[in-house]
Amino acid sequence: MSETDMKFSNSYFLVDPTKASVVDLILSLFPPKMTSANFIDCPPDTLKSVRRSFTSRWILALVVLLQKVLMFIRKPLAFIGGLLTYWLNLLTENGGSFKLIVHLLTGKLVKPDESSSTYASFIGCSDRRVDLDQKINVGTIEYKSMLSAMASKIAYENKPFITSVVKNNWKMDFVGFYDFYNAYQEKNLTQAFMFKALNTDPNLIVVSFRGTEAFNADDWCTDLDVSWYELKNVGKVHVGFSRALGLQKNGWPKEIIPFGHQYAYYTIRQKLRDMLAKDKNLKFILTGHSLGGAIAALFPAVLAIHGEDKLLDKLEGVYTFGQPRVGDEEFAEFMNGVVKKHGIEYERFVYNNDIVPRVPFDDKVLFSYKHYGTCNYFNSLYQGKVREDAPNGNYFSLVWLIPKMLSGLWEFIRSFILQFWKGKEYKENWMMSSIRVLGIFIPGVSNHFPFDYVNSTRLGGSVRPLPNL
Repeated sequence: MSETDMKFSNSYFLVDPTKASVVDLILSLFPPKMTSANFIDCPPDTLKSVRRSFTSRWILALVVLLQKVLMFIRKPLAFIGGLLTYWLNLLTENGGSFKLIVHLLTGKLVKPDESSSTYASFIGCSDRRVDLDQKINVGTIEYKSMLSAMASKIAYENKPFITSVVKNNWKMDFVGFYDFYNAYQEKNLTQAFMFKALNTDPNLIVVSFRGTEAFNADDWCTDLDVSWYELKNVGKVHVGFSRALGLQKNGWPKEIIPFGHQYAYYTIRQKLRDMLAKDKNLKFILTGHSLGGAIAALFPAVLAIHGEDKLLDKLEGVYTFGQPRVGDEEFAEFMNGVVKKHGIEYERFVYNNDIVPRVPFDDKVLFSYKHYGTCNYFNSLYQGKVREDAPNGNYFSLVWLIPKMLSGLWEFIRSFILQFWKGKEYKENWMMSSIRVLGIFIPGVSNHFPFDYVNSTRLGGSVRPLPNL
């Protein structure tokens, strides 16, 4: 049995990359050897099913290998990311490369302060916009989508940065910034913040979860985790995202005593309970980009498991951007029922060839993952359409390779003309244009950055048909 003793599930598939050697991974590619893989914990019948699938064996070996590489380079990756982010902020603080040299020679060099309200993350450096689009009508789904996209984008920043933007730029009420504990990785890895939209909708609370940090190996290991557990009448759920949300060693007890640690689900749920107890008119929305979107999409599922109908009735919407899949088809059906019952607007945005919404793969044996709800899909012209899911669902397809590379080339060209086409606020900086080059050769990489999701909510308009009057 696993370290969790699996008291909350009889059907599970848990993978521990720390227990896998390279030899183990090679042997696991061959069906007879997988039955003795000591880095996999699951019932015998589940392992036999995986063993019979050639695709499942290769996907499993590949993702475990990637996790092991990430764990090995954790410190140098973080160092490189910190150095690069510092350099980008150094350039900004000194007004660009030329002025940086002048300031260096004249002794007027401005050194960025990593704890200041102006120090941007790597993601933030790719898109410096922080102001809301005032042209979108307040109270509409389009406004909430735009507000959510911006909240998801600034969730990557430090507390002073977020606080300053919410209070000074948005003129809204900052509620709190949180650094949550992951009981399995034994670190504070999940970040979120909350605010009230006072100047536009004083009854609206926004909860925004931070996504995957580009140079954080632990975040990537969470994304790559192929583990799942199955809950009765709910379905299979991604273990990595569950742990990020606050899964305990004994599952999802309705109430816990935190013992000094804060867990995302339990802390935010209690905060919402307290705020709603004081003001019955309040409602809230959940949002996040990438990993943050997965956590936001999973949050109402745990509320439903715990029978938190009062909170679910106050949940107005879930807005996610570049969100990976979080459960299987049974879970999708369960969540579709929750969304319908409580009248929750679930708006999942996918931009063009973004790879992340297309993982974990819809492998019929190992994963069988499905998105719930529909998809607001936007192409490279920021034209939106409601679909059951984004095209090229599992990303890796030779048929789509050339079109995806051509799309990446067009996006690189577009980075130079977008400001003249749509306005100065859509000007891409040199960093984002450089990322577009990478997107030509590895299609979908540049599409995952918040820049295109912010643009989609501002330029795409409504992708849903107008109601009949």
